[in-house]
Amino acid sequence: MITVRRYTDDDAVEWDAFVAKAKNATFLLKRGYMGYHSDRFTDCSLMVSEVKDNGRNPMLVALLPATIHGDELRSHGGLTYGGLVMDSEMTAEICIEVFTAINDFLRNECGVRRVVYKPIPWIYHSMPAEEDLYAIIKVCKARILGRDIASTIQMDNRLKFTKLRHRCVNKARRNGIRVEETGDITAFWHVLDNNLMAKYGVHPVHTIEELELLRSRFPDNIRLFMAYLGDEALGGTLVFECGRVVHTQYISASPRGKELGALDIVFDWLINERYTHVPYFDFGKSTEDQGNYLNSNLIHQKEGFGGRGVCYDIYEWTLLKRNYR
Repeated sequence: MITVRRYTDDDAVEWDAFVAKAKNATFLLKRGYMGYHSDRFTDCSLMVSEVKDNGRNPMLVALLPATIHGDELRSHGGLTYGGLVMDSEMTAEICIEVFTAINDFLRNECGVRRVVYKPIPWIYHSMPAEEDLYAIIKVCKARILGRDIASTIQMDNRLKFTKLRHRCVNKARRNGIRVEETGDITAFWHVLDNNLMAKYGVHPVHTIEELELLRSRFPDNIRLFMAYLGDEALGGTLVFECGRVVHTQYISASPRGKELGALDIVFDWLINERYTHVPYFDFGKSTEDQGNYLNSNLIHQKEGFGGRGVCYDIYEWTLLKRNYR
C-alpha cells in the first residue's frame, strides 16, 4: 500500500537523506536550498511511502517537491524543475501506484484541482529515471503545457567553438584578461544587476544576501568564476555543480567585458580545462513564457560554445472529482 503525507520541518533530515541517494535529484532539491525563499511560496511537498508488514516500518519511496497556489499544485513554484524524486528501487508499476495515491491525496486532503509538473531533465539522472513521465500520462492523463530549450554540451563529444567565439577568446588573451575562481558575489551581482536593469528594468531573482546564504550552505556546489583585467571585474558566471552536470545559473559581463571577450575566455577555460571530467555542461534555458519566446541572441551565443538542445518540459493535469483508477 502507498501512503502520502505533507512534508514538515521535522522531516528535513529524512528528506535530504533520500535526495542524497536518489537517482534523479540535485542539491537544489535539498531543504537548505528549497527553503531559502520560503517567504515567497507555500510549501506543499509530499513524502510517499510504501507500507508493508501489516502497516509496520513504512519505507520512503519518493518525494514530490511542490508549492501550492490556491487550488493549484506546482512542482516546483520556485525552481526550474521539481518532479518526482526517486531512488533506484522505483519501478514503472510502483510509480503508477505513487501517482494514483498522490492525486487522491491532493484532491481529498489539499483541495487541489490542477497540477503543474516540471520533471527533472534527463541529463541530471544518474541512471534511467523516467518512470514518472510514463505514469503521469497513464494515470493523470497529463498534457504538455510548455517546452523550454536549454543548451548543453556533452563533454566527451565536444564540438568546436565557432570562429566568432574563437576570435573573442583570442581577443581576451591578447588583452591580458585572466580567469579566477572567487568568492566576490557582490562584484558579480552588481555586474548582473546593471545588465538586467539596463535591458529589462528588473533586478536579479536572487539578492546578494540570498546568493551568499546559498553559497554558504552549499560551498561544494556553488562556485563563481570571474574574468579580470588588472583589478577590474569584467564579468563571469555563477555555476551549480550538480553531480553529472555543471549548470550556469547566472552569466553576465560589463560593457567593457563584452567588448574584450570576457565571457568567452571564462567559458573556454571552464569547458576545455576545468570541467572536462564532467559528463554535461549545461548553459540553461534561452526561452521564456513556457517556451513560447526564444531569445535568439542568447541561444546563438550558447550554441557558439558547442551547446545543443535539451528540453525542459512542463506538464499539467486536472484532478477529477471522482477517482480515476
